[in-house]
Amino acid sequence: MRASLLTKLSKKPSQNQTANAQHASLKVLGRYVKTNALLAIIAAVLGLWALQLLFSYLSELDALTDSYTMSDVLKYILYRSPYFLEQFMPTGALLGAVIGLGLLANKSELVVMRASGVSLYRIVGWVLQPALVFALLALAINQFVLPHTNQLANDINSEDSGASITSVRGYWTMQPRFKAAADSSDSSKNSGTAEVQPDGSDILYIDYADVQGNIGTVKRWHLDNNGNLQTAIHAKGGQYTGRIVIDTPNAKPREQYRYEWQLNNMTKLTINKGFDSTQAKSETDTLSLPFAPESVYLLTRQAEDLSLTQLYQHRQFMRQQDKRSLSHELAFWQKLLSPLSILSLVIVACSFVFGSLRTHSLGLRIVVALLFGLLFSYIQDLVGFISLATGFSPLLMVLLPIIASALLGGYLLKRQM
Repeated sequence: MRASLLTKLSKKPSQNQTANAQHASLKVLGRYVKTNALLAIIAAVLGLWALQLLFSYLSELDALTDSYTMSDVLKYILYRSPYFLEQFMPTGALLGAVIGLGLLANKSELVVMRASGVSLYRIVGWVLQPALVFALLALAINQFVLPHTNQLANDINSEDSGASITSVRGYWTMQPRFKAAADSSDSSKNSGTAEVQPDGSDILYIDYADVQGNIGTVKRWHLDNNGNLQTAIHAKGGQYTGRIVIDTPNAKPREQYRYEWQLNNMTKLTINKGFDSTQAKSETDTLSLPFAPESVYLLTRQAEDLSLTQLYQHRQFMRQQDKRSLSHELAFWQKLLSPLSILSLVIVACSFVFGSLRTHSLGLRIVVALLFGLLFSYIQDLVGFISLATGFSPLLMVLLPIIASALLGGYLLKRQM
């Protein structure tokens, strides 16, 4: 009995040593697979990025004019480069994972790993880890880089080639106008509240605003109660002057203030009866809005030019106004769920290497990966248009291609178990 106990004790260190050796070998294999996948994804993303920069540069050469010079073209391409990089990360991750695992498969290294007991899901997990780095990088670019670089690119585009490009930008709204009634009763005057009556409406356009309260070009058309144009105002800019308290009974908290801007370099056109008109220049006027400068900034920017936090703030503001902007909701979910798009495509890439394409050449796998990446991108755009056209949930429409690609990759991988 003593001898058997000594035998068991002598075997225990050898088992621990074997487990430690297996753990160390798995760490080495994992580091090797991760490194190959990371380098391949970096090369694929940079290659697609460089091609897009080249094509964009060639397309901008046709727009060269005396005012839109070569230096402006280079600046525009530079400012748009982060947007191109973020757009090609999912396809680049798909292509890079196929190339990285394909090179290992061509050398039969994946076969040796599987024969040594390394599970298929463990290898897929190793490949997903470097892809997660690019998923977090895409989030960082959307949050911190694109709001600034897209605005700089839009400034160059609007100044130099805006005459040949028709686009709807800025903020449009229609505001009802009221004026104090001329025959207000004595009781209303004594009570401190004046009766008001409709005075037509204003159509307002603001093309630019920043968070400091500065606004760009402002256009305002005043219509009477019959819809006839009375005055038209054009101002080149304005500055925020502050807010005033509105003494309105039963008003909601957000309706207790009016925010005012002083308009500068203004031209006013007054249309008199008989269709005569008079024009006055260098006048000043006050613009009054029911929301703060931060909200005006969000309203004048396009959805793709806002960060994730700004899109969320825009969504909360629209809810307070009992309104909805599907384009901003769609952009929010597309940017927030972009990491899931990258990871789902990497799962599909692994299925190309371990699945039915494992016996085919690496070139064919790359072609199939490119086609699938383009198809995934087109489907994402299609479901986005469907959401905008039908009003269907943007969150669900963004999730559909991601879930479908992940299920397809998981199904193809499960067939090889």
